[in-house]
Amino acid sequence: MSAETHFKTAAEDRISLRQKTAYAVGMLVNNLQAAALPAMVVILNLGLGMDPVLVGLLGAIPRIFDAVSDPMLGYISDNTRSRWGRRRPFIFTGALIAGLIFALMWQLPEGHSQPFYFWTFMVASILFFLAYTVYATPFVAFGYEMTPDYHERTRLHAFANTVGQLAWLGVPWFYAIMASSLFRDTVHGARVLAVWVGVIVAILGIVPAIFCREKQTVPPKAAEGLLENMAEFLKGIGTTFKCGPFVKLCGATFLVFNGFQLGMSFSLYVMIYYLFSGNDSQAGKLMGTFGSLTAIFTLCVIPLTGWIATRIGKRKTFLITISLSIVGYAIKWVGYNPDHPYWLLFSAPLVAFGTGALFTLMGSMISDVCDYDELQTHQRREGVFGAIYWWMVKVGMALAGLLTGVLLKVSGFDVALGAGQADKTLFLLRVFDVGIPILTSAIALGIIATYTITEGKAHEIRGELERRRGKVSEEKR
Repeated sequence: MSAETHFKTAAEDRISLRQKTAYAVGMLVNNLQAAALPAMVVILNLGLGMDPVLVGLLGAIPRIFDAVSDPMLGYISDNTRSRWGRRRPFIFTGALIAGLIFALMWQLPEGHSQPFYFWTFMVASILFFLAYTVYATPFVAFGYEMTPDYHERTRLHAFANTVGQLAWLGVPWFYAIMASSLFRDTVHGARVLAVWVGVIVAILGIVPAIFCREKQTVPPKAAEGLLENMAEFLKGIGTTFKCGPFVKLCGATFLVFNGFQLGMSFSLYVMIYYLFSGNDSQAGKLMGTFGSLTAIFTLCVIPLTGWIATRIGKRKTFLITISLSIVGYAIKWVGYNPDHPYWLLFSAPLVAFGTGALFTLMGSMISDVCDYDELQTHQRREGVFGAIYWWMVKVGMALAGLLTGVLLKVSGFDVALGAGQADKTLFLLRVFDVGIPILTSAIALGIIATYTITEGKAHEIRGELERRRGKVSEEKR
């Protein structure tokens, strides 16, 4: 069968608008939790005066706990039996706890030492990420199993990610909000803003748990006893890492997203100290404008990506969109011009193709991989696949958080110097900002060029699975 074969979505495989909307609200909350903490953590350095290496450790260590807990929660969710389903109880509980912890973790009292702030925030961050895992891992798995159709999966993730992108419209303005005249200082602004974010997470996060309905999927029988369950868990992790197409998706995401995250970690520093000579208010406005403009273009990129992918395939669409984002990063170098700081905005439309297309395609492609895996292993393991995928992302984010602090040191940045940063420091900050995502995205293109699950292949896999399931059902009669 040709890889170019195109199949029409059957009516029974369509997801209703109500279900898509409820899931999309959950995606908004998922993105808000992922984006809010990195957007606010700069306050620890610029507001409380913490050493950038300590801030880097705060960005890295809690995510390691988060990454370790993800596969465990995925395994637990896959094997949960309850009257409310495998995913919904975790989504409901995780949203409430994560919202509460996020609101409390920023209520840092004034006048304490760096070790006090470091260890207080460390413990709070670990607790927050554990709660976030309880929400996010079953939520992501939920999206993988809502439809068996190749194209409807893309439409679902395009719709959900479009709504989820609204979080990125507001998050770039967080620093400008915290530095505004509404508050005494940025630390006070962070305290109040955290409460707002926590309430939104708690209220909207329970929407998919209440309004989405799970398919009646019977999980595999869990092994009895702690040791048996641990053995099954570790065996499943090993099997997952042997799935070639999945490893390629993880590698590409690790490179594209975390390259973007690491590069953007330096953007505010470049704006404050290179473009505006230490004026954080003007830098905050440019950061907000750039971030919001990028988010607006991403809102356009996501449905466009979905539309293109249903016509030329997911792999080809990835190669096109990520290539466009590389051009956007290159334009940023020219846009960093102190005489014309708002030239930076010209890069936003193309930069938007990076993460905007990435998660729209990857969510759909991992759904296909779950079918591929079932064909090989005779198991449905959306929870584990989603957990391992985000485990890779979060390990990368931990590494990015750590490298941000290290590279700031390498650049010679010193917050005490204010606008008097050395020319070499300002040059290296721009190199890190622009060069890192270009390099990582280019490597990701090479990886996905070898990805082999096409529409035709996915259709063949689904047909074989349905024949197998039908045969099993008959044998049980």
